[in-house]
Formats: sequence, C-alpha cells, structure tokens
Amino acid sequence: DLSLEIDNKIYIIEFKMGDENALKQIKEKKYYEKFLNQNKEIYLVGINFSEEEKNISNFDWELQS
Repeated sequence: DLSLEIDNKIYIIEFKMGDENALKQIKEKKYYEKFLNQNKEIYLVGINFSEEEKNISNFDWELQS
C-alpha cells in the first residue's frame, strides 16, 4: 500500500496479487478517510498483478468525491 501527497492531490494506491479487486478494498476499508479534512483531491488507485504473467492484470482509479 502507498499514499502520496503531491501538490494539492493525494493518491492512495493499493497493490494486490491475484483476482481480488484492489480499488474495492480501498473503498471498503475507507483508507481515504484520514485525508478528507485536507481539502485536496483524493485519487484512489487499485493495481492488480497476475502471479502467472508476472505483470499488471488490472488497473482502476477514481476520484474520491
């Protein structure tokens, strides 16, 4: 897991191996909540890796509203 603050933006990134949806986990566990009071755009980014292909298998993102 990774959180980055760059200028007026915050990126919350979840990495997962296999089929589990990384973006869904960010939202279900509300990793973004501690940043809500900062008045910055918060981007949620989910990245899945394939164990077989040894590469990115899925990439999703959304702007937290």
